[in-house]
Amino acid sequence: MPLSHVFLSSGRSIELTELRMSSTYGDMLEGYPCKRINDMKVSGRRREAERVFSAVPVHLVPPTRQYPDGSAGPFGPVEVLPSVTCIGLFHSTAIAPELDPVLHRSALAVVWFQPVPDVPSGEDADPALRGIHWEELAQDYEL
Repeated sequence: MPLSHVFLSSGRSIELTELRMSSTYGDMLEGYPCKRINDMKVSGRRREAERVFSAVPVHLVPPTRQYPDGSAGPFGPVEVLPSVTCIGLFHSTAIAPELDPVLHRSALAVVWFQPVPDVPSGEDADPALRGIHWEELAQDYEL
């Protein structure tokens, strides 16, 4: 049973079957969030998803970056990502129309960032997450 259903902008319904959430800056002991740190966090989460979900393609939804004040420290200006990092495994019907819909499905692992620790659902999910081009990114598989 899926955790939730997300309705993509294309009209396709996808099922969230596994979700990992973590604090974006929970492991940051010193310093401040800046572009260099954030780039490492984003690429690290993508690598984690590729390792954990090695059998399916991985897509990174580029996170929004905010610059709360104009001040710059030794590593450049403060740059803040949304506070929750998510890695999810999604499934849907097969992409290729010639495949048997009873025997085939499609899957995609997705990395995204969001401001609150809510499970994305329906049409209320983040617009960037709902904008995924499933047919181009996901992969069909046989049950």
